[in-house]
Amino acid sequence: MKKSTGISLSAMMFMEYFIWSAWYVTMGTYMKAQLHSSDIHIGAAFSALAIATMISPFFVGLIADRYFAAQKIMGLLHLAGAVLLVLATLVTNNQVFYWVILGYSLLYMPTIALSNNIAFSRMTDPGTQFPWIRVFGTIGWIVAGSLVGALGFEKSPNSFYLAAGVSTLLGLFSFFLPHTPPRAASADDAGVGMLKSTGVLFKSKAYLVFFIAAILVCIPLAFYYGFANPFLNEVGMNNAAGKMILGQVSEGLFILAIPFLFNRIGVKNMLLLGMSAWVIRYLCFGFGYENPNSWLLYLGIILHGICYDFFFVTGYMYTEKKAGPAIKNAAQGLFTFATYGLGMFIGTWVSGFVAEHYAIDGGHQWKEIWLVPAGIAAAVLLYFLFFFRDDKTPSPKPAH
Repeated sequence: MKKSTGISLSAMMFMEYFIWSAWYVTMGTYMKAQLHSSDIHIGAAFSALAIATMISPFFVGLIADRYFAAQKIMGLLHLAGAVLLVLATLVTNNQVFYWVILGYSLLYMPTIALSNNIAFSRMTDPGTQFPWIRVFGTIGWIVAGSLVGALGFEKSPNSFYLAAGVSTLLGLFSFFLPHTPPRAASADDAGVGMLKSTGVLFKSKAYLVFFIAAILVCIPLAFYYGFANPFLNEVGMNNAAGKMILGQVSEGLFILAIPFLFNRIGVKNMLLLGMSAWVIRYLCFGFGYENPNSWLLYLGIILHGICYDFFFVTGYMYTEKKAGPAIKNAAQGLFTFATYGLGMFIGTWVSGFVAEHYAIDGGHQWKEIWLVPAGIAAAVLLYFLFFFRDDKTPSPKPAH
């Protein structure tokens, strides 16, 4: 891969995840301040991205990949998305805001897969080169969160304007990315491939147990994405968005440990560590809320690295291991559909109703709120501990 190509792909990844971070992390805080939203409204808005996650593989697989060059459709999607991000700031009704965010999410989520397709198409050694390109996405997420916090954008429309500006820039930049022509139609595209992968993967009882746990653990995950920033602002933490970036820093550090631990301690112990971290994180939030500078709050944020990497990154690796080369792409799509799609959809609605239930005049009963995802995570942990027995036999191959 040429150096100039690597630089352009890194810039693409930086902007791709900068956009997501700029508006998504603080959306709940913005909705409280600008729309006077209920917690149910906030949960519903976050569910929009989950709906888009479930739909986007079909869009990319059945339409974008077959009929359009990837860089061109990504450019158009980001340009249209910028318009909707600005429109979101003009809306004063919660129901209308939900539909705008859903529309934007349906435009944005396909660009994740498209950006990966563009990057992979130009790599000579994806296993070595992709991590170095993708890490710029994490850097983009961190920079966006730092800017939003430092500039005091958490409660203002400026976070959406910032995302819209970079979305416009990436939309125009996309047309100058390496040409990635539409690929030939395949019988294993989108839904067909995912259905085939279920038939193969679910023959393994161990994978089925893991798959159910992965869906369920997304319920506590949704509490963090939807309500951590409003929580930290409500309890009085200064520059909450900037402090939450510590979670992404820890994510970047802990991901380096996964290749060394995956084969040494085994997938079950890796996943158990990840789920245990979810329980500890929410207990930290539940018992540290009275002091905005409590070390418990900072520990809860920093634990994001273990929570995310040791469960979800390990989960992607485990899925690839069980699927084998024949269906690995469809299997990864299935795992994303189940977690960031179905699991997060359930979780966003559950978190919204729980937060609304414990809302009081001028705030929330945060201890009671955070004990709910802590309890759910503990239940998933026990389920996984007792029922997961990884089989050592190779996964069956799909019939041809």
